[in-house]
Amino acid sequence: MWAGTLYALAAGLMWGLVFVGPLLLPEYPAALQSVARYLAFGLIALPLAWLDRRGLRQLQRADWIEALKLAAIGNLLYYLCLASAIQRAGGPVPTMIIGTLPVVIAISANLRNARRDGRLPWKRLAPPLALIALGIACVNHVELQALRQEPDADMSRYAIGALLALGAVACWTWYPLRNADWLRAHPGRSPRTWATAQGVATLPLALAGYLLLWAGMAAAGSEFPMPAGPRPEVFLALMAIIGLFASWLGTLCWNEASQRLPTALAGQLIVFETLAALAYAYILRGQMPQPLTLIGIACLMVGVLRAVRIKPEPLPAAA
Repeated sequence: MWAGTLYALAAGLMWGLVFVGPLLLPEYPAALQSVARYLAFGLIALPLAWLDRRGLRQLQRADWIEALKLAAIGNLLYYLCLASAIQRAGGPVPTMIIGTLPVVIAISANLRNARRDGRLPWKRLAPPLALIALGIACVNHVELQALRQEPDADMSRYAIGALLALGAVACWTWYPLRNADWLRAHPGRSPRTWATAQGVATLPLALAGYLLLWAGMAAAGSEFPMPAGPRPEVFLALMAIIGLFASWLGTLCWNEASQRLPTALAGQLIVFETLAALAYAYILRGQMPQPLTLIGIACLMVGVLRAVRIKPEPLPAAA
């Protein structure tokens, strides 16, 4: 139990790194950060693919097309929305919105797969959802108050950032549902092989995205110095660190935790990612969260933990 919890904590600490890149590289376009991160991850996946080449050969054309879809939306588009949101709205509010993912995924599955997996009772879901909404509202209120005190505040930029965070939630709600559909439809295939396939599929997408972005910026006459921007050493090191630790090692630690912990408990420990990301954001700001922010974070954590404990109930058989 303790080993599993420590693995989950390590995974959360590493997954929280994905929220750091946009804060450390505010002058870098979010699209560049997205394709560079997954270019690094795709390169890391190549030796894994060589080790698992026998399993990858068993995948059909339709499987690779599905892997490309999952990589495009669950990896590239998700991080594009997330990085853009953080650059526009700061770290705390997008992190809080992303922190609702376990509950949003559960609700989506509740609506989509109730007949197959059972239905979560809405009456029991209502109190946790209210707590989550209250938590996000508290943090949003603090961030808006701070923004209004700035002489050059841009409220529209902040609002667009919040909307982009919702877009990131939509991407990563779609991803696990479609991914689970494929795994259920192919019970004889290894989840490890499928994860490696998605990493391999990410590489050509990220490379193509990188080249298209470079060509587009050159055609538009952008003064941004490609291929690695004004701080190439920092940029390349950070993308490699995020690609290695957040995309690969973090997932490895999470798999280790999942093997040692009950599924219900492991699901709750995803909150380590949210807490790590919030901690990193305030460390980079060099300040402590305000009391109302701490109350909001507590409301979000309690709401998510209560929601993931609710067990689905089987639907009554049709007459």
